[in-house]
Amino acid sequence: MATNEKPRQSIAGLWNISFGFFGIQIGFALQNSNMSRIFQTLGSSLDDLPALWVAAPLTGLLVQPVIGYMSDRTWLGKLGRRRPYFLAGAILASLALLLMPLAPVLLMAATLLWMLDASLNISMEPFRAFVGDMLRKDQHTAGYAVQTAFIGAGAVCGSIFPWLLDHLGVANEAAPGVIPDTVKYSFWAGGVALFAAVMWTILTTREYSPEEMRSFGEEAEDADNSPTIRALAARSYGASAIWIAAGLIVALSVAPLQLEKEVYLLGGLLIAYGLASLIAISMAKKGGSSNMLSSIVGDFSGMPDIMKKLAVTQFFSWSALFIMWINTTPVVAQYFFGSADADSAAYQEGGNWVGVLFAVYNGVAAIAALTLLPFLAKRVGKVKTHMICLLAGALGYASFFLFKDPQHLLIAEIGVGIAWASILAMPYAILASSLPQAKLGIYMGLFNVFIVVPQLLVATVMGSIMKAFFPDQPIYTMAFAAAVMALAALAMLRIREDVPA
Repeated sequence: MATNEKPRQSIAGLWNISFGFFGIQIGFALQNSNMSRIFQTLGSSLDDLPALWVAAPLTGLLVQPVIGYMSDRTWLGKLGRRRPYFLAGAILASLALLLMPLAPVLLMAATLLWMLDASLNISMEPFRAFVGDMLRKDQHTAGYAVQTAFIGAGAVCGSIFPWLLDHLGVANEAAPGVIPDTVKYSFWAGGVALFAAVMWTILTTREYSPEEMRSFGEEAEDADNSPTIRALAARSYGASAIWIAAGLIVALSVAPLQLEKEVYLLGGLLIAYGLASLIAISMAKKGGSSNMLSSIVGDFSGMPDIMKKLAVTQFFSWSALFIMWINTTPVVAQYFFGSADADSAAYQEGGNWVGVLFAVYNGVAAIAALTLLPFLAKRVGKVKTHMICLLAGALGYASFFLFKDPQHLLIAEIGVGIAWASILAMPYAILASSLPQAKLGIYMGLFNVFIVVPQLLVATVMGSIMKAFFPDQPIYTMAFAAAVMALAALAMLRIREDVPA
């Protein structure tokens, strides 16, 4: 059957498709650069930070595959397929940002972090598929580069808010246990900006209807999920039993090995996945119609080979990023500003400087996405480009050990920013043309599992490692970050090099 081709999007079209990500990333940046500071202000110890951060990746692990599956099957008339999720997530995330600075106790702040991360994931996950929906395959790289540029720009704005407000005279200190005004006003401004940016994309874009997608020859592609269910039905229960056994071993090892209590969560997740796969296989064997659980488990086990190989790189690169997000504030405050006391002026000054550092690496990422990445990809291919950029990030983390002046950390952030740009763009550009359109949402959601799982692993295991070998020395977390980012680069050697354009 003859098919039409999607219209080529103009620069304005590329802008409108991804502008909502600018607001979403403001929310993520405020979360990443300030939540450790908020937790410590409300009484958390350094050792408890990973446990408090667990809510964020755990929420993503649960939300992203479900939202991906649902958005593939949604059509709400003029509101479309992906945009209903943009809207719902933006409303909830904005509310969480407005409430976060008012949290009087640690438990409320942790609960709001869960709400914020869930909401950001509800909006974010469909944005990845939205690029594939709206663009021709020859524009995928450009689309993800523009999206990465907006991510970087949004993160700059979110990260620099407290520092900028401090320099404008807003109070950066408060009574013990009280969140400073610089952080309060930053979160409130971020909530407004997030909602406005997402609404821009919703109001300026029109999604292609199912009929139009069929005319492009894409909607029918792999629309029938019965092969996935049949493949799942043919599987034995052995793998499910292995997952459950592994989870039990991990959980039962906590007390004898004196591991941190967060490791119980890791064991619980392994058991939960084993039980979920067992139920999904059982449902598939009974010959029932397609259902969400069987579809998600079946698609996870049947991922394309290129996706499996990229997943290894994702695992290591996002492990490094999460180590950075949790620990940069205590590292900078203690080693570059001379204070580990969250109520001290020096610590708050260090927290503001972390906002500047995060703004710099995100600004570098925005520029690199539109300049360095296309330049390298054209000459050495996407795979080698990603390797080079990840190695730059590893050097950035390692350089924390070389510098004594906090100003010099700006140099380290250049390497981190180059890696961040590539992490946000190149894996998706490599994948986009290889995934079936009708399953783009679910596959993007499943691919993001390999962003979430390493974060959970870091949150549950890193605390035990640091307590055992480097108590009260958070600087060594940067050595771990450098090592695992280098492993991410090496993992790209398993992927066949693409041919430069």
